[in-house]
Amino acid sequence: MGKKKLTPDFIFESSWEVCNKVGGIYTVLSTRAKTLQEAFPDRIFFIGPDFWKEKESPYFREEKALLAEWQWQAKEEGLKVRVGRWTVPGEPVAILVDFSPYFEKKNDIYTWLWEQYGVDSLHAYGDYDEASMFSYAAGLVVESLYHWFENGDLRFGIYGHQQRNSLEDKVIEQSQISNLKPQIKVVYHANEWMCGLGALYINNKVPQIATIFTTHATSIGRSIAGNQKPLYDYLFAYNGDQMADELNMQSKHSIEKQTAHHVDCFTTVSDITARECVELLDKPVDVVLPNGFDDSFVPRPQSFGRKRKLARRRMLEVANALLGEHLKDEDTLIVSTSGRYEFRNKGIDVFIEAMNRLLRTRELNKTVLAFIDVPGWTGEPRQDLKERLTKGDKVYDSPLEVPMITHWLHNMGHDNVLNMLKFFDMHNHADDKVKVIFLPCYLDGRDGILDLTYYDVVLGNDLCIYPSYYEPWGYTPLEAVAFHVPCITTDLAGFGLWANKEFGHAGELADGVKVIHRTDYNYSEVADVIKDTVAAYSNFTPKQVEACRKAAAELSKKALWSHFIDFYYEAYDVALRKAEERCSTKQL
Repeated sequence: MGKKKLTPDFIFESSWEVCNKVGGIYTVLSTRAKTLQEAFPDRIFFIGPDFWKEKESPYFREEKALLAEWQWQAKEEGLKVRVGRWTVPGEPVAILVDFSPYFEKKNDIYTWLWEQYGVDSLHAYGDYDEASMFSYAAGLVVESLYHWFENGDLRFGIYGHQQRNSLEDKVIEQSQISNLKPQIKVVYHANEWMCGLGALYINNKVPQIATIFTTHATSIGRSIAGNQKPLYDYLFAYNGDQMADELNMQSKHSIEKQTAHHVDCFTTVSDITARECVELLDKPVDVVLPNGFDDSFVPRPQSFGRKRKLARRRMLEVANALLGEHLKDEDTLIVSTSGRYEFRNKGIDVFIEAMNRLLRTRELNKTVLAFIDVPGWTGEPRQDLKERLTKGDKVYDSPLEVPMITHWLHNMGHDNVLNMLKFFDMHNHADDKVKVIFLPCYLDGRDGILDLTYYDVVLGNDLCIYPSYYEPWGYTPLEAVAFHVPCITTDLAGFGLWANKEFGHAGELADGVKVIHRTDYNYSEVADVIKDTVAAYSNFTPKQVEACRKAAAELSKKALWSHFIDFYYEAYDVALRKAEERCSTKQL
């Protein structure tokens, strides 16, 4: 029999996206929070940047009674923190830290980082300084809380009240044997290069704490792909340090690489990114942590159909007002792509290419309404569109000017989506069977036009399309199938590879997920497969559609956090054993 896994008494986890909805990592952490909170009730602490200060955040609810004694101590130590709850399912403890005071110490911090770990911060630019100062502040928070827990009475909970739990029992049992305080097992989990500095700080200053580092995408791999260079065929030949010099990514690559090499457990989110780590960071991962989903975000059966109808109605209202048309629900196939605005990496370019080819296919049995839900450099909601929408059921027969976009952009003349639509003369003409609409805003329910949340928009789709070129995992397709929406993805996405493994073959639409084989050079073939798949889906019978949606939902259940959380327990075990070994060696 194998050894019993070590589990932590406390977990600290930091990310730039804790209570800060920016991208996919927010989804990873916020959906996983409920599962960990149930397993470690109020013993997992998420640490994020405090951008809101005194303003009310939609993602954070301050509770001054939480860790009240420690908050006083933190203040004495010069830490500016706010403690409360992350307003996601499970409502775990969240600590937001103001990192602005550390900019004046930036050079000293970078000097220490260079002397201790050889991290090159000389070439820093853009968001490197901001992320590093947050990471440093997060490390100070972890150090302070660890010593507070270590020196405090663990029978008293985070509100200062006495509580009975397994941890208390452990304290009582050990205190009967010895007057010494028990050694508590603590894990610090840092996400992405933005939190690397804090992980190294903890590794150096508090070696008793086990450290885990997760790269959700290597900074240099993303940069290689984003700079139109072939990543996969030449991965074996790339030197990460050399490419970092060539692409001006020295500092981000340096902190990521050194963190990967020095933490107790180095992890990533998929097998495809694990290969990147070996080649570009010169470090194999210890554990792969696939991204799961928490289905509490999915409407219950009694409200599912109603919410889907409301979402579709609103999407069609916006489209009809913008286009001056009369698209009807039963005659329209609503499709979309979404994600970060990485034009090539996320496959936005091939999505538009496919929609252009779809315009000329004879197999299309419905009008396709294609949304590109990608946040751009948004200026303001279109007033002319808002005016039409406020007039309710009034029908318009003429399109608005630039009938491809819902919000004005600051860079209308230089936007990749608009320029590609213009190049193809895709102006949503009245006789076009495919209409493409760019929704260039964060879908938080308050965008001023659609006023739906992202999950509501996903719910209203018939088919979601994510033909990514660079996608370490791929939350968007997982979210789609969780909402019973079939999707198209590629085998360059970690999720696509996982789906193929689950199916035992390359996924087809009947499986709920169509997984397209994608390489460095088959862009045109991918566009054709998307075109043919959408056309075929437009001809599905209601029974086929229902079977397809059911298959999508069934697949999503295999990716629930209740299944994937076991990989985290493996990572905790690896990290805690390394920390134990390190501390034992130092004591000797």
